[in-house]
Amino acid sequence: MSIPFGLSLSKPAEYSLQALRQAQCERKWKPAPPPFGLSLSKPDCQKNRPMNTIVLKLLAQRIGLALISLFAVSLVVFAITALLPGDAAQEQLGQDATPQALDALRAQMGLDVPGPVRYFHWLGNLLKGDLGLSATTQMPVGQLIASRLPNSLLLAAMTALFSVPIALTLGIASAVWRGSWFDRIASTAAVAVVSVPEFLVATLMVLIFAVQLRWLPALSYVNDIDSISQLLKAFAMPVLSLCCVIIAQMMRMTRAAVIDQLEAPYIEMVRLKGASPMRMVLAHALPNAVGPIANAVALSLSYLLGGVIIVETIFNYPGIAKLMVDGVSQRDMPLVQACAMIFCAGYLILVTLADVFGIVANPRLRHR
Repeated sequence: MSIPFGLSLSKPAEYSLQALRQAQCERKWKPAPPPFGLSLSKPDCQKNRPMNTIVLKLLAQRIGLALISLFAVSLVVFAITALLPGDAAQEQLGQDATPQALDALRAQMGLDVPGPVRYFHWLGNLLKGDLGLSATTQMPVGQLIASRLPNSLLLAAMTALFSVPIALTLGIASAVWRGSWFDRIASTAAVAVVSVPEFLVATLMVLIFAVQLRWLPALSYVNDIDSISQLLKAFAMPVLSLCCVIIAQMMRMTRAAVIDQLEAPYIEMVRLKGASPMRMVLAHALPNAVGPIANAVALSLSYLLGGVIIVETIFNYPGIAKLMVDGVSQRDMPLVQACAMIFCAGYLILVTLADVFGIVANPRLRHR
């Protein structure tokens, strides 16, 4: 029996229907009665275009929501800092300052202007890249942040360098050997570590490695590093404190993403064809799990921003988070607002990247 349109009877009916519609869209054949008793409707060739307008629309929506969220965050940050008790004038002049002196200094610092006016003035300068002057040191806020930001980026980079490979390896291994003793131990340890807050992990590390064993310094002095051994000692406890929670979170999400692919029907077909477990995972499951894994990595690293504030404070690490904490204690509102906006923008960027990875890696959206 001749098979119309070059199709094979060994192919599934769904594949044959898809091939017929694709051929009609490409105008390679004239409409004819379909084989196998299938009913063909008029195909929509627009839906077969890769990276179609649906994906672009979703990406535009995510980016638009991120910008709207950042605007809302700026409003919340300004409102919260305005509600803090005391102000920079009171902090500078002390408790014994006269009301006239306080009023004169507040007028000089622009604190006597109504809140909405100050907000839009601050937002306009922020959009132009002007972060203002520090209320306590009268130095440009951008200069203060520029001196601390490289240290925070270095801490985040070292944490990601250690945590991402370890978490991906543990997550993939737990998914491949799910149900085994390794999977049970790794999953239990991950849940236990996630349940412990960063400040407790950091405090326990100081008590054990700095106070009891005296192996590592309790404080991180990154400005006095002259050798690799001093670098490792200065970053050991801050990096380990951040890695604990991040590895546990990333491992669990990676495990779930790989298991979802291993339970897909196409993996069962690969298994029936006699592929080895290693080839089944590396050549078939992992390429399709890249999008969910990238989503998991971006979301896990977004938690790093919250942990950095605690870790830098406990270990007296000279980063931007420690600068923000010092600004809060000194009521330096321009400095606090700028640091808070940097943290919020970093978090929104990572979350938006996670959404973008999830959208682009979804084949049902790319070929819809």
